[in-house]
Amino acid sequence: MAAYKMRLSSKPIKRLKKLLTSGNLWLYILSLARQKEIYAYELDKEIEKEFFFKPNKIMVYVVLYKIEKEGLITSEYHERRKYYKITQKGLETLDLAREYFTILSNKL
Repeated sequence: MAAYKMRLSSKPIKRLKKLLTSGNLWLYILSLARQKEIYAYELDKEIEKEFFFKPNKIMVYVVLYKIEKEGLITSEYHERRKYYKITQKGLETLDLAREYFTILSNKL
């Protein structure tokens, strides 16, 4: 196990992990939003629990704003909290991303 962890700490693997985690934060947000409405303030903790990395809280808000503008999620207020829900376009985009990763992983 120690040898495996050491290999995971190599520079190329660190770059890959960064690109597949923080670099594609929208994938993780859409995945969580597919399961239930999400509350932005708690997203960093939920992502850490489900996907094993903790994104910067500010970056979570930036990505939420961007994907809402793109029509992948919608938001609405419940009392004073803003919750996000995935749209049909978001579901389709997430399915395409999953298909892409499947094809890519089969080629690797």
